[in-house]
Order: sequence, then structure tokens, then C-alpha cells
Amino acid sequence: MDIIWWLAYVALGGFVGLMAGLLGIGGGGIMVPILTSLFVLQGVPHEHLAHLALGTAMAAIIPASTASLFSHHRHGAVRWDIVRFITPGILIGTFLATFIAALIPTRGLAIFFACFMVLMSLQMLANIKPKPSRGLPGPLGVSGVGLGIGGISALVAIGGGSLTVPFLTWCNVKLPRAIGTSAAVGLPIAVAGALGYIINGWSTQGLPSAALGYVYLPALLLMAPFSILTAPIGAKLAHRLPVKLLKRVFAFMLMGLALQMVYAVFTA
Repeated sequence: MDIIWWLAYVALGGFVGLMAGLLGIGGGGIMVPILTSLFVLQGVPHEHLAHLALGTAMAAIIPASTASLFSHHRHGAVRWDIVRFITPGILIGTFLATFIAALIPTRGLAIFFACFMVLMSLQMLANIKPKPSRGLPGPLGVSGVGLGIGGISALVAIGGGSLTVPFLTWCNVKLPRAIGTSAAVGLPIAVAGALGYIINGWSTQGLPSAALGYVYLPALLLMAPFSILTAPIGAKLAHRLPVKLLKRVFAFMLMGLALQMVYAVFTA
């Protein structure tokens, strides 16, 4: 692999970590469209572009989710009772959704990803937050919600925060604990999603030689450590920069990246 690709993956990992620390936003929305474009330039067959980008992004989320989980746990911000009940649904929904993703053509996945990111960006711009209006459902209800969160997360390679936090705050969970619990939920999402994409791509022909199923190992091994290194820098900058303004800029950037991904897969 040419040195330029190594540098591109290092830069992407560093940028994802910086944004995650600065804005508290997961990296899937950034990684998937940029990875797709990089894979196009590297000559990955069109039919594997979105699947390889999603699988690699899910795997890259694992170390960051682990670090985030322990950090929130140390601050007592994780509702482990919720994690216990939501995790079975999360694992099943995420894992099964990777099998659905494997059946969807690259262009279909790209359109779904773009639509989700545009909606998430609009919500970010409008700063819409659900008002606490009810309690948590029972164990089966929480697990059912986890099934849906996991399924969507696998199709767009997110840690679930954009779905889990609104659900928990709607159910009268205080925001700091909703964020901490969402961070804990992000780990099983990432693990189940990465495993599912590895299994689904295991015997697929035409993938790069360094791919493990739908996970491209060079990108994973270069992005993950640098995202962990830059996340604390972003967290420090969050206290010095106008985060509200940056979130608006970031929302437009997410929409642009999502649309660019659609363009890349339709013109590849």
C-alpha cells in the first residue's frame, strides 16, 4: 500500500478523534463517506465500497467506545441497569442488520446512510431535544428499543449515541447519565457490528488482500490509535472554542460528506 494511503488513514483517525472529543459526536458519520472515497481511489470494486467502509468504521469505533465507557464509569455516569436490559436487543439487532446490509447494493446503502445523516444534521441544527415525558419501559421494552437502535446503527456505522441519548432523556434519564449510558451501549454495538461485517464478507471475492471480511485492517490499525490520541485534545478545546457554532458547521459538513458519498458510489 502506498505511503499516501497510510497518511490519509492517520489523518482521518486524528480528525475523527478530535471531532469526537470536541463535539461529543461519534466518528461513523465522518469515517464512512471518507473511507468510501479512499476505497474508490484505491480501486476497490464498486459492489464492496459501502460494505467495506461500514465494516471498517464499526471496527474502528471499538477502542474509542471502550475508552469512553471506562471514562464515564469512573464518573458514575453509567446506568448499568439500563445497559443490562438494552444490550441483548442491541447485540441481536446490530448483528442481524449486518446480514441485511450484505444483501443491499452499495448504492442503496449509500442512499440510506445519506438520508440518515441529513436528518441527524438537521436535528443538530435545530437543536431539537425530546422533553422528559415518561418512564423507562420494562425490560422487554428496553430490549426492543435496543433491537431498533442496534439495527440502524449497523446500517450507518454509528455507536448509537444519536439514538440512545434522545430515547433515554425522553424517559426521564438525566442527560449526563444518558450520555454515559449511551457510551456504554456503544461498545456492544461496535463489537456486534464489526463481527457481523467480518462474517458477511469472509468469503467475498474482490476485497483487498488485507481485508478481514468487510474490515480493512490497514485503515483500522492506523485510524484507531490516532483517534484515541486526539480525542483528549478535542475535549480540552471544547472549553475554549464556540462549540454551538462548531456543531452547526459540523452539521453542514456531515451533510456534505453524506452527499459526496452518494456521488462517489454513483460515479465510481
